Amino acid sequence: MGIFDKLKKTQRDIAKEEIVETPWHVLSTMEELDNLVDQSENIPVAIFKHSTRCGISRMVLKQFEKDYDLNDEQLKLYFLDLLQHRDISNEIAQRFQIHHESPQLLVLKDREVVHHHSHQGIDAAHLKKFID
Repeated sequence: MGIFDKLKKTQRDIAKEEIVETPWHVLSTMEELDNLVDQSENIPVAIFKHSTRCGISRMVLKQFEKDYDLNDEQLKLYFLDLLQHRDISNEIAQRFQIHHESPQLLVLKDREVVHHHSHQGIDAAHLKKFID
């Protein structure tokens, strides 16, 4: 792939490449946000907020994906592309009173944020303690 091929990619194409092997559900609408909050009454839900332009965010995402070993029956995992959906990130910050950071991982249970970390504090192993 040449340099000109990379210039033709959209932010969505870049985000798709970065979410290949983990059982991600893409969070891209406010309706999906409302639905995942409802889902959290039955199963833990995690939201990974990622900036496709940030090297640190990319590094944390890759490490997270490498270490992640849960399935959809244990925890629903959502991916939020911050460059495409900053409005959703802002809504999350306001709704749950959690300061926005990138990258950031939030875990919801029973409609409440029960865990959140950012940057190198994000660790897939932390998610196991929220599984019933």
